Amino acid sequence: MTDRIDRARAFAALHVPGRPVILFNIWDVGSALAVAEAGAKALATGSWSVGAAYGATAAEAVPIADALANAARICAATPLPVTLDFEGGYATDSAALADNFGRAMATGMVGINYEDQVIGGSGIHPIGPHAARIAAMRAVDGDAFINARTDIFLKAPAEAHDAAALDAALERARAYGDAGASGFFAPGLKDERLIARLCAASPLPVNIMMAPGVPDARRLAELGVARVSHGPGPYRLAIQAVTTAARSALGD
Repeated sequence: MTDRIDRARAFAALHVPGRPVILFNIWDVGSALAVAEAGAKALATGSWSVGAAYGATAAEAVPIADALANAARICAATPLPVTLDFEGGYATDSAALADNFGRAMATGMVGINYEDQVIGGSGIHPIGPHAARIAAMRAVDGDAFINARTDIFLKAPAEAHDAAALDAALERARAYGDAGASGFFAPGLKDERLIARLCAASPLPVNIMMAPGVPDARRLAELGVARVSHGPGPYRLAIQAVTTAARSALGD
């Protein structure tokens, strides 16, 4: 337990605005070891990539037992801090969510991503109940890094990413921080001015996901970002490489 707590605290310390931790997302032991060999300071699973490797596409389509078994294998294979993309935590009831969170931390993970979109439905959870669920998880583990993800920018086209959307995101960042979140994740946000404003006003270190149109890591650092993740990008690159090599081998 002490070793996991030490790794969790070391992972939290990597979140420095202006000097972001880079997380090149993984999906299994093989990808974890490859990214570690490349010099990563920490590892992070990507739920889309884990799902794709499993043959699933919908959110939380990988059974929780399988997702946690995969997480345990990864943690056992590397001394690096590893954080789990836990989607919606496989529950909306706070007690059930807290139980699932405890099971996730028992695999050796140092933290999770926890998103506010309605899994299997539409829209985003109301702030109050979602913040209460974060508080329930925090009560289980005081050291885990809970990266609270808002789907505001993924649910709207880029042209709708404006000051009002940013204000709505900041309201969530404050509420999630008050509930015990450790970081704030805004995937889909690309506009430099909005990223800079989010970093300046958020009470939590900000995580931005790389995607086409997102500033590069150096620029994100200048804007005040503390964590840069790559989401499904690494898996897609790996599969593209395998497909290209297979076509060559098969003479296509």
